[in-house]
Amino acid sequence: ATDSVCAIAMAKQAWRWTTDFDKHCLVSNFEKRGWVRVPEEEEWHFVWASKMTVHKLFDPANGFRFGDYQMINHFPNHWELTRKDTMVRNIKRYRKDLEKEGHPLAEKNEQGRFIHLDIVPDTFQLPGDMSVFMEEFKRNPTSSWIVKPAASSQGKGIFIVNKLSQFQRWAKTPQATKSYVVCRYVDNPLLVGGKKFDLRVYVLVTSYKPLKAYVHRLGFCRFCTVKYTAISESPDDMFVHLTNVSFQKQSAEYNDVHGGKWTLENLRYYIEGTRGRAAADKLFDDINWIFLQALKAVQNVIINDRHSFELYGFDVLIDGALKPWLIEVNASPSLSATTVSDRLLKATVLNDALNIVFPEGDMWDVRAPKPPPETLGGFQVLYDEAAAAAAVDVPDKGGKGKKKPGLWR
Repeated sequence: ATDSVCAIAMAKQAWRWTTDFDKHCLVSNFEKRGWVRVPEEEEWHFVWASKMTVHKLFDPANGFRFGDYQMINHFPNHWELTRKDTMVRNIKRYRKDLEKEGHPLAEKNEQGRFIHLDIVPDTFQLPGDMSVFMEEFKRNPTSSWIVKPAASSQGKGIFIVNKLSQFQRWAKTPQATKSYVVCRYVDNPLLVGGKKFDLRVYVLVTSYKPLKAYVHRLGFCRFCTVKYTAISESPDDMFVHLTNVSFQKQSAEYNDVHGGKWTLENLRYYIEGTRGRAAADKLFDDINWIFLQALKAVQNVIINDRHSFELYGFDVLIDGALKPWLIEVNASPSLSATTVSDRLLKATVLNDALNIVFPEGDMWDVRAPKPPPETLGGFQVLYDEAAAAAAVDVPDKGGKGKKKPGLWR
């Protein structure tokens, strides 16, 4: 970064952007704003970078230093939330710290489970927790577990075990020496039309200290192509159990018209119609609660670089009792479109995010206070720590006479 970059911005000349992640909804959004694309090696104001480029740019050994008028779409150590193993580790640490403090959020029920912070299925990190996990499996021999590579995506390398002997055989293979997580399989998922699904919801974080986060109204449900059956009946049929679109597209039952997706709005209508409006309100309120607690779990470990923001893709599974579970968080949620409506949705989410990150269409000196956005578009404020600290009655699930804010109502 050099002084000339600052001069370009201050002179209000066309913004210069670059990317190593060439997707139509990105390019069209930037072009619509009149931004000028430049090669990565030239000076730029904004870079939409892949995770590898982020690591490179923030690596001190690289010698690169961000200028005051430069922005990037990731925080330096975003993986604290977006790797499966570090996400769980940070959530466990967060709960343990609150428990030590005697914080009301760490309250447990008679079975020893967290009442307010039971947001992820029971999870063990491998190979470190191998012996502990096997003991848990022995205590609950009828349970099923899903095993996932810690840093992979799109359903790659995932398999399900419901017998200890299966897992013991895998534990002796070379693969078992790599980083994995093993999670208790949610075997009573909410079904629509007899099929399992999960949610992809977009959350924008512009700052971790203080925490400022937004959640978008547009998101979607991702359906399996084959009707759900218990693990005991279909242990190896991943078209029954994995909702990843990239995987389900390989099924002969995949529908190219709707892409196996449903809008969050349609899901809300379905819940209201089958369970009532109060149940729907509580479900979406609980989903927002999961987002907030996941962000708070990493707030003190994420490097809050002032040149950074993050557009996360949160994946949530709902069980038959309408309890939501956090499955994983994506640092680079897919911008590929499978249908026309999918393309419009992702372009809208990206446009709304850029309007918040770059209010009034202007780049600003990151050392100065950020001007408020003129519009939030489809985003709603999930949490504004600075505003909450200034408020008299701060919504807090554990506080006396206070409750979670109804952000989805």
